[in-house]
Amino acid sequence: MEPTTPQFVLMGQLRREYTILPSERVFLDVLAGNVLYAAVGVAIWEPEPHPALVARIGEDYPQSWLEEFGEQGFDLRGINILPNEVDVRSFAAYTSRKSRTDEDPVSHFSRLGVPFPKALLGYRSLSSQIDSKTNLSPTSLRQGDLIPAYTDATAAHICPMDFLTHSLIPAELRQAEFTTVTLDPAAGYMNPTFWSDVPSLVTGLTAFLPSEEELRYLFEGKSKDLWEMADALASYGCELIVIKRGEGGQLVLDAAAHKRWEVTAYPSKMVDPTGAGDAFCGGFLAGFRRTYDPLEAALHGNISASLVVEGSGPLYALDALPGLADARLESLRQSVRIL
Repeated sequence: MEPTTPQFVLMGQLRREYTILPSERVFLDVLAGNVLYAAVGVAIWEPEPHPALVARIGEDYPQSWLEEFGEQGFDLRGINILPNEVDVRSFAAYTSRKSRTDEDPVSHFSRLGVPFPKALLGYRSLSSQIDSKTNLSPTSLRQGDLIPAYTDATAAHICPMDFLTHSLIPAELRQAEFTTVTLDPAAGYMNPTFWSDVPSLVTGLTAFLPSEEELRYLFEGKSKDLWEMADALASYGCELIVIKRGEGGQLVLDAAAHKRWEVTAYPSKMVDPTGAGDAFCGGFLAGFRRTYDPLEAALHGNISASLVVEGSGPLYALDALPGLADARLESLRQSVRIL
């Protein structure tokens, strides 16, 4: 049977994750990556046709992990396996529900009295590094990574990646006649150094979905008002600005309609915050294509995130009870604030 053409394409990164949760539970070398969580965020609402993933990995990435994800029905034809090893390790330690760091893993394992994993030797934090404006990394997506089998899709989300990837891919998607393109920026360029470069990334997007922390850093010394920041970004030619605020929910701006909403986070029982923002973006994309309503899109994303954080690993949310997502969606609608 020929694979069906996907409706949703998620573009991002696959990782080998080392995580210390708020509960101090430790996970070593497990399947992770923003593109997986974004795809699950979509699949909670739109499991058919199967969401498609685009990413680049090395030949050393565990194939059994990909097979596990493929068995869930996800379209993995867009995963480009390079003929060499590629370092895709990532580390995160949650010292509280709201505090996360990816630096100095030795101290965090020492704090817990857990032997430092040899597989993390030589690890370097990525979040503290400023992106290059000229050099691509091995996992950076290139023009051409969007395979022909995916170009009949019409909706895509671009997960946090490097500046060059984000400067190239939206134009390729528009050329392929994608009508809905959303983008979640990365900390590597959401800083004052890239102040004059960010407008070109935002132009033409359906939705730009930064976190509050990223936005405040970008606008450092220019503004402290989140709505003022959102208005400034929308003025560059982006339909929707959504500010992700973790447990604070989201702020949603529809610039063309002159509408603003504040959405509270669904009160889920958080176990593992990993991937919450990516799942939100996937749910937002699915909700927007269902309704073409930015508020409904944000509500869908909110519920996707609420299901993902109640367990560990990207696949956990797919085992939610039937009807749970819809019940949460209806409940969350009651808490929206129109501003």
